[in-house]
Amino acid sequence: MPSFRDTPVDREAILEQIRCITAIESPTSHPVGVNRVLDVIASWFDGTGARPERAKIDDRFGDVLRVRSDPASDVPGILVLSHVDTVHPVGTLGSTLPFRIEGDKAFGPGIYDMKGGLVLAIAAFQRLAKAGSRGALPITFMFTPDEEVGSIASRPHIEAEARRSRYVLVTEPKHGGTVVTSRKGTGRFLIEAYGRPSHSGAAHAEGRSAIRAMAKVILQVEGFTDYERGITTNVGLVSGGTGVNVVPEYCRINADMRVCDESAARETEARFLALKSPDPGVELKVSGGVTRPPFERGAHVDLLFDKAAAVARELGVRLETGPRNGGGSDGNFTAAMGLPTLDGLGVDGDGAHTHEEHMLISSIEPGTRLMQGLFERLR
Repeated sequence: MPSFRDTPVDREAILEQIRCITAIESPTSHPVGVNRVLDVIASWFDGTGARPERAKIDDRFGDVLRVRSDPASDVPGILVLSHVDTVHPVGTLGSTLPFRIEGDKAFGPGIYDMKGGLVLAIAAFQRLAKAGSRGALPITFMFTPDEEVGSIASRPHIEAEARRSRYVLVTEPKHGGTVVTSRKGTGRFLIEAYGRPSHSGAAHAEGRSAIRAMAKVILQVEGFTDYERGITTNVGLVSGGTGVNVVPEYCRINADMRVCDESAARETEARFLALKSPDPGVELKVSGGVTRPPFERGAHVDLLFDKAAAVARELGVRLETGPRNGGGSDGNFTAAMGLPTLDGLGVDGDGAHTHEEHMLISSIEPGTRLMQGLFERLR
């Protein structure tokens, strides 16, 4: 039977599939667009013998799509995790980031993170099905609608599916040809300050400024950063006040946390939750916590990486990993569960979340072959 090494890859057909779903704008906040992408993806499994299953999980988001290669099997198999939501608002395609090809680069909203990668996985499976094979193990594809906001609705569904699986492959993008074997954990926090308003001229002393108190809190939060330990904190959003001539009654900030290990995650989360108001007369409320546990490289990750490296060697290439990735993915959940997880199996490129987001067309063939090889060889 033809294998991943010798069957030709139709790069242009795969690029057209990528273009097709990139042309459907699907920011997390636009369930209609997300579901249109899922409609197209589900149709690509027609004739393969796989069974799509669609479920609405939260009114705020699009659906979750599962596709099982062997619905009757209860053997723990391969879980392929992909998300179809992007960060780019509707209208991006017609303005700042139109789909276009410039040499080896194909541009478009979400094309790198991560519509290109999910198409590679589907193309690899389509090649198996065409050859009359479903792979060495049953394969479950899971396409989620809310990864860009922390997978807040899909996480329990991901973890439930992972418990039925032996291996997890994540189609997040590569960078510089490297796959991902570790990621920082992430956290999100909302901090609110409640003071007392007053006229800023006639009764300044009677007010209690929420913004002034929050300014001190912001410095505390930023001070949690410890580069030597890989801990970073960032206050990314600030809002408050009602008028320039009013001592502000209210202020809120949204903060992000990135950590390398579980100990740092617990410690830094506790520091956030222990924040107190620095000013009398101003109340402080803190909510939030760790949203993705750290994806730490251990024996379970090495096991899968070694298998993938063996497949790559059969293709005549050396598989390498990059430094710990600062961005989170759904692989954080499954790696923290102790499941062999390999991330960054999507397309190569750069510019995720920017107006220059692009994938490298030359990464289509090796990425598809590697994924197909994993489907064929993992046992």
